[in-house]
Amino acid sequence: MKRDEKDKTIRDLEAAFAANATYYLVDFKKMPVGQTIELRRLLRKNNFTYRVVKNRLALRALGEHCPDVLKPHFRQPTGIAWADRDPLGLAKLLREFSAGGKVLAVKAGILEGQYLTPERFDEVVKLGSRDGLLGKFGYLLAYPLTQFLRTLQAPLGNVGRLMSQLKDKKQP
Repeated sequence: MKRDEKDKTIRDLEAAFAANATYYLVDFKKMPVGQTIELRRLLRKNNFTYRVVKNRLALRALGEHCPDVLKPHFRQPTGIAWADRDPLGLAKLLREFSAGGKVLAVKAGILEGQYLTPERFDEVVKLGSRDGLLGKFGYLLAYPLTQFLRTLQAPLGNVGRLMSQLKDKKQP
């Protein structure tokens, strides 16, 4: 690869790392070409980016922003999957694809700026979507207020029933 091609690749990778707070390093050694094409198509369809990189160029693109614990994962053939909006969706998509063929493994990653080990990746996959988690959070915030309103309404309902019974008693 010529020097100007390397510089362009590094600039492209720098832009990708800067634009996306979440990315996963993927080991694809045993994956046939057909499955690689299928993975790229699936990720592109869901608005994610996947690229096979030269390790040295990726490390140069990350520069000082690369955590020291992430550097050892740039040893063997590496693919990088970037997520700009839905990091959990990308994790689930990678896990589903890997479960189908057992050919893809996540080495490590950065999730919203935090280092992610392969063991923690499985925990991330089990999380709900962002919208689902926000819905649960909203429910947990609203639940005490709902219970408080029901508590306030209960005596008024009882008074209404008592008045109705009193009215029925007075009418012969």
